[in-house]
Amino acid sequence: MANNDIAKYITQNSGSNFSISFQLLPETKRDAINTVYAFCRCTDDIVDEDGDHSDKQQLLKRWAKELERGLCNESDYALLNKLNLIAKKFNIPVEHFFNLIRGMEMDLEKQRYETFDELYEYCYYVASTVGLMCSEIFGYTNKATLEYAVNLGIALQLTNIVRDVRSDAERNRIYIPHEDFERFGYTEEELLNCQYNGRFMQLMKFEVDRAREYYHAARNKLAREDHKAFVAARIMDKVYYTILNKIERKHYRVFDETISIPKIQKIAIALTEYFSTAPVRISPTA
Repeated sequence: MANNDIAKYITQNSGSNFSISFQLLPETKRDAINTVYAFCRCTDDIVDEDGDHSDKQQLLKRWAKELERGLCNESDYALLNKLNLIAKKFNIPVEHFFNLIRGMEMDLEKQRYETFDELYEYCYYVASTVGLMCSEIFGYTNKATLEYAVNLGIALQLTNIVRDVRSDAERNRIYIPHEDFERFGYTEEELLNCQYNGRFMQLMKFEVDRAREYYHAARNKLAREDHKAFVAARIMDKVYYTILNKIERKHYRVFDETISIPKIQKIAIALTEYFSTAPVRISPTA
């Protein structure tokens, strides 16, 4: 399978909400995004697939070594050699690739978070770094737009955490900070037993509101001149924000189902964002 086909195959078969946002990009950028996403997906799979904990740690270390070789076009993995070409073509700082691996290492090192500051660091490594990689491919004029990528990454990951709280708990992973449990008097034991009550609803409302704050912070940083170039990011923004709102409308019943939206709705969001014009920013008058 050719390099282009490998990345495209991984992206299209991931079942991710991200893939639909890539389809409206120009071919060169779409190929680059597919390559970056395939790298992220492969890295994530090392941690998420079944297997011994120590084996996963060793696999991640070997993957990092292969990335180093790939950035010299010497890897045994065609995908990593292709990633090197993409990184050079779009001037993507290679630290973002290694930061992503660091985030995956965190998933193996810890399964609980005491504070939001700890969780923020994790979200930055596993999500904001991806946004920063993609930003170089999209192209931007205003450097403030990079803050959009960082904040949007945090928002998307927080949405995932709320949506996947049951499946994460089944793997003995709890991302919601311990300080938030204490704030609302809901316990880890209750979460592991999928107990839905008023305290859980208060906790989930707090987490949803926090995620929403990061969406708003992100949108305030997307420069008007970069609005069009970031259409794929805006699609991801609106798809995940819609999922967040749906979780709220369903009264945070995330134990009952994995809340999502239909593909036709995602397509409608994608087309709306594609044809939207940049928002007019009105400066305050004296």
